[in-house]
Amino acid sequence: MTATVEVDGDELADGRLVLLHDPAGQEAWNGDFRVVTMTRAELEPEIAGDPMLGEVGWAWLMDSLQAHGAGYAEPGGTVTRCASQYFGALSERPGSTEIEVRASWTPADGRFDRHLAAWGDLLCICAGLPPAAAAALPAGEAPPLGGVVPMPARRRPRPH
Repeated sequence: MTATVEVDGDELADGRLVLLHDPAGQEAWNGDFRVVTMTRAELEPEIAGDPMLGEVGWAWLMDSLQAHGAGYAEPGGTVTRCASQYFGALSERPGSTEIEVRASWTPADGRFDRHLAAWGDLLCICAGLPPAAAAALPAGEAPPLGGVVPMPARRRPRPH
């Protein structure tokens, strides 16, 4: 599945979500399903230089999963910042900086709808938008962390 976060015609973030299944299970997954995502958004250069950006990007994913009550196991991934400068035929493009969150986890609850909703929130948070309000969780389930801090959105069109 792919998705783009767009506000007023500007693409602020995009990503992919893949659900893998191996009926025999995978030892590394600790299960027979695995969710894989790559989420990308443009950032202001000052934000991209923040030494805590990696930890913050990872926390966005973990907080989103918890906020939606999406049980998971064996999470792993990377948070990458990328600065691009363009040359030659592309030299008229302004430089850009991006964050990429690449992650995978094993859904431990069979509630794929919750994992999809969490991924949607991750896309919005990376785009600088607040997360959607999570649905009410059944009694006894963990409440949202409330520690998600959205980044300021970059409001200029991406070069194509």
